[in-house]
Amino acid sequence: MTEETETRAEGVAGIRDVVSIRLPAASAYLSVLRTATAGLAARLDFTLDEIEDLRIAVDEACAMLLSEAVPGTDLTAEFELTGQEMQVRVEVATVGSSAPKRDDFAWMVLTALADDVDAVAPSQGFPDRMAIVLRKRRGAAQRTAGPA
Repeated sequence: MTEETETRAEGVAGIRDVVSIRLPAASAYLSVLRTATAGLAARLDFTLDEIEDLRIAVDEACAMLLSEAVPGTDLTAEFELTGQEMQVRVEVATVGSSAPKRDDFAWMVLTALADDVDAVAPSQGFPDRMAIVLRKRRGAAQRTAGPA
């Protein structure tokens, strides 16, 4: 496993941290990503519920991609932390795969757990790669729920 952290200024928006992890595209290594997700979300002061939502969403996104991954290749995950938001991009090498189906149960789970979800299909610039991008903002559920 390789882990790289870089911090750089992003104009007036402030500081952002980017953490990249590369590991074998096999389900046995997903616990590493779940742990990294929880630790990074805690660094942004996400609530325990938000952390658990992110852990499950990252796990689900990886499971969707692993079913399309070329055996023996790597899965890469990039976590971008900016203020009150975390974006996670997970990506694998594929052969002849299409974008994940947005009408299946796994996709519905992703959209319920993250604020924004998108898939980057192989035909969009990288014919041999597929990615899922999740975005979660701290306190987003509280802002949309309003007072009880």
